[in-house]
Amino acid sequence: MPEKQEDVDLSQFDWVQLRKDMGTKVVETQSEKFIRKLKENPLVPIGCIVTSCCLGFGLYTFKTGDRRMSQLMMRSRVAAQGFTVFALVMGMGLGFHGR
Repeated sequence: MPEKQEDVDLSQFDWVQLRKDMGTKVVETQSEKFIRKLKENPLVPIGCIVTSCCLGFGLYTFKTGDRRMSQLMMRSRVAAQGFTVFALVMGMGLGFHGR
């Protein structure tokens, strides 16, 4: 087994040096990353929430036997998933274009 090094020089990695040069923090907490991503593309979490709600309600109506509403909710889920993927792709495209 390799020996454990106490002091590791992270500047040897190009991505760490690049982030330092850009003036960003090297370590980003999960909550900071979530907030940053939410600000960059707020439509993706909205689409995820709508997709989950459609799925949950669709499964509930399927269990209760309301076939018509269940089918409508599953179609709504597909539309919400499409919106989410579209928002993700557009956000990535605008993010790359803005840099």
